[in-house]
Amino acid sequence: MDNTALLVMDVQPGIVTRLKDPEVYLKRVQEVVQTARRHQIPVIFVVVGFREGGPEVSPRNKAFQNLTGTLPQHMVNPLPALEREKSDILVVKRRVSAFTGSDLDVVLRSQGIQHLVLAGISTSGVVLSTTREAADKDYQLTILSDLCADFDEEVHQILLTKVFPRQAEVLVSRDWVDTLR
Repeated sequence: MDNTALLVMDVQPGIVTRLKDPEVYLKRVQEVVQTARRHQIPVIFVVVGFREGGPEVSPRNKAFQNLTGTLPQHMVNPLPALEREKSDILVVKRRVSAFTGSDLDVVLRSQGIQHLVLAGISTSGVVLSTTREAADKDYQLTILSDLCADFDEEVHQILLTKVFPRQAEVLVSRDWVDTLR
């Protein structure tokens, strides 16, 4: 697992609180994060964030156009919803994909990372966009299905069962943890 990193994406206050049961979700993510750390797998928290006033937010961008004006605090001072350790890396992105508007690719390449393990909110947002871009960049991908969440259950299921398997291995987190033993 020398060339593997765990990406925990958009698991930040203001986003995770919109889930039906955020405490249960955060507990499952925390268990996988701790397992990755024990196995010296880099943990990278990817959060969406903007400068005060949102100069990066285009009125033509349908996903972010409603953010103009006063931005929510979790996007002006973006932090993950989980405690970070000194060895964890924080990447701030400006768009839906973890790669777009961030230094993620530079961080991954400089550490020799070739395999990405993805978890995040939402499945139809950051997970989908990051999966597509990472596949185009030739990263090996694993998606932790039970650590992905979406506000549309039907779309979530279609992505996990029909779309993602074309570009990634889709596993429940327990099965991924078992591969580390």
